[in-house]
Amino acid sequence: MAEVIRMPRMSDTMEEGVIASWLKKVGDEVKSGDVLAEVETDKATMELEAYDDGVLLYIGVEDKQSVPVDGVLAVIGEKGENIDDLLAELKSESSKPESKKEPEISEEAVPESEDLPDFDSSEINASLITMPKMSDTMNEGTIAAWHKKVGDSVKSGDILAEVETDKATMELEAYEDGTLLYIGVKEGESVAIDGIIAVVGEKGADYQKLIEAESRKAKTTVSESDSSTSEPVSAQAAESSQKVPDVEKPEAKKESVKEARPDGKIKASPLAKKLAKDLGYDLSKINGSGDFGRIIKRDVEAYTPSAEEPVSTSASTPGEKSVPVQLPQIVGEESYEEINVSQMRKTIAKRLAESKFTAPHFYLTMEINMDKAIAARKSMNEVAPVKISFNDLVLKAAASSLRRHPKVNASWLGDKIRFNHHIHIGVAVAVDEGLLVPVVRFADNKSLSHISAEVKELGEKARNKQLQPNEWEGNTFTISNLGMFGIEEFTAIINPPDACILAVGGIKETAIVKDGQLVPGNVMKVTLSCDHRVVDGATGAAFLSTFKEILEDPVRILI
Repeated sequence: MAEVIRMPRMSDTMEEGVIASWLKKVGDEVKSGDVLAEVETDKATMELEAYDDGVLLYIGVEDKQSVPVDGVLAVIGEKGENIDDLLAELKSESSKPESKKEPEISEEAVPESEDLPDFDSSEINASLITMPKMSDTMNEGTIAAWHKKVGDSVKSGDILAEVETDKATMELEAYEDGTLLYIGVKEGESVAIDGIIAVVGEKGADYQKLIEAESRKAKTTVSESDSSTSEPVSAQAAESSQKVPDVEKPEAKKESVKEARPDGKIKASPLAKKLAKDLGYDLSKINGSGDFGRIIKRDVEAYTPSAEEPVSTSASTPGEKSVPVQLPQIVGEESYEEINVSQMRKTIAKRLAESKFTAPHFYLTMEINMDKAIAARKSMNEVAPVKISFNDLVLKAAASSLRRHPKVNASWLGDKIRFNHHIHIGVAVAVDEGLLVPVVRFADNKSLSHISAEVKELGEKARNKQLQPNEWEGNTFTISNLGMFGIEEFTAIINPPDACILAVGGIKETAIVKDGQLVPGNVMKVTLSCDHRVVDGATGAAFLSTFKEILEDPVRILI
């Protein structure tokens, strides 16, 4: 029998996901555990796994399209199985309006003692970890084992627990860095979808307030459910409605939303406000489906203004008949294209903005004669098993310089400065959607041939989005090289948690002074961006001097 694959809720704040790429196509055989697609959420790019063996019979979403949580993604079944009726049912499910209209919620329907005010938890530096829907038929999950305990530090991508579903045992990942503040479900216990499992956040955060806010929201949902039917709802039914919440249709929701919205106050997300303004819609006439009647993006997109409510008006003289004027198309007509910001670009923007506006940057630029480095590279490539690039020489020279200047190989931790004894160098790699920084670990202990092969492999993985967390984490120093693009000199923004980043320009043939004579030479400019909280000017200058000495006489790399 065919199984429907829906968009799972992969994080507590996730409302929709973007299909980054399909790894299977219609007609392919799949097995339980196979990765069907990569999904971009608001936290990270995750893998969507198959939970059944069979054949991929249908794909309902193209690459780069967004899908709301529980939206239909694909269908898996037996080879040759007819799924026309199932597709028709899914289509009608998404388009058919709710026939039963909800009655308005009167003040008597919800006792005054249970009036649950808007509960502001936005300033709490913590996030709820809830039970995600890991398969289409899943109603609840069982915690098979915890891999972390209360008080442990966690990073994005760490495995928090193993969850048994009705299909398989899956790993539950953390989506944010922080401390595991609370565990709400013991090993062996089950919890409904969207039920609170744990809380991750800043040490000392008032997570109890966050849990209470979620509890109040759940009570509001149950109260509204009670008041929308003429028959009494049992405690068991209320509990069931929390486990598998019904998807409300827009028409069935309008009246209750208006009641939930305080008089005179329009709650809307910034994106919804901008979208409504661009489209000329009146926000007061749009019903919100977010928490406490808040208007969100999808509400504006789904809104259709009435005939009596024109989107835009134009002034004309009374009694004067309007005559349309056809203006010719001219060269230079304005046009533009807008694309949604990818999760990768959002992360880059956030991290670099934090670095630029938090770390006090200063810059040191030095000019390096590359004549001997060019000759040395040519000689090395005559015997090297892999082709050595100038970037490989720069990386090795930087690693050797860091070993002699450990104060540059450091990080700012607020009340501490960490001086790293190991040297892990991040190499900035340009990809279609932004920038990735794979890490060459223990670079000072590796040969140039080893570094060359590893950088090529990591660069290829980065461009194909195949990097694993251990291949992009842990950098202690970063190199950004734009020389191959013809850039002579630039400054780079520090890549946290590093204290420094080295910006490398291209090699340029120019006139230089040598032994009092003006002769042709090959020069490369480098700029070191330093976090002044960690590295002082003299320390950075000493590092660059050593770096220059090594590249101007590459035999020093061997020392």
